Amino acid sequence: MTTTPHIDVHAAALPVAVEPAPSGHAAGDPAILGLPIFAAGSVALGLALVGYVPPAAVGSVLPIVLAGTGLGLLIATVWAASLGQTVVAGIFGLFSGFWLSYAALLLGLNHDWFAIPAEDVERSVALFLIAWAVVMGALTLGTLRLPLAYTLVLGLVVVALVLLIFGTLEASETLNKMAGYVVLAFGALGLYLFLGTASSALGGGGYPLGSPLLNEE
Repeated sequence: MTTTPHIDVHAAALPVAVEPAPSGHAAGDPAILGLPIFAAGSVALGLALVGYVPPAAVGSVLPIVLAGTGLGLLIATVWAASLGQTVVAGIFGLFSGFWLSYAALLLGLNHDWFAIPAEDVERSVALFLIAWAVVMGALTLGTLRLPLAYTLVLGLVVVALVLLIFGTLEASETLNKMAGYVVLAFGALGLYLFLGTASSALGGGGYPLGSPLLNEE
């Protein structure tokens, strides 16, 4: 970090008692996997929403969001939990749940697994988006003591979900495209966080992340 106060994001989630440093499979920083795999799914979804592929081909994101982002974040969650990084494991775990459930939604709708009548599909998708917007909104508020860059990622996720809710209910291509650009924005921010993590892991300095919105006095 440069002029911002140094905050160890992971240490904030660890118990007060100092324990021996982990070794072997439990060592390292799970963000080195979680951040870029999160960005991969974000880029794929963002491109689909802005119209890079036609709406009928939205299933093209499934290989990335299911086998890549969902599974990768699940691995990062287990890794973070093995280190005792409660907050990091919680964030990665929630996003893993989001991407895996999104993949399940696409697969279910495309193959009529859930037997949802055609006239109810719109509100069923909105229900999915509303549920995750509420959870991600609470997550954003619950992590205001993290550096600002993390709060921005979470906040942009909420903005994208809200835009998609109204875009879905109003059948608005404009709102859906706006959501796509927001998704690409938080994907780019995720890559920025990854580059800072990679720099630190290789012995360099971390990237500026900004001061938390809530500082401990």
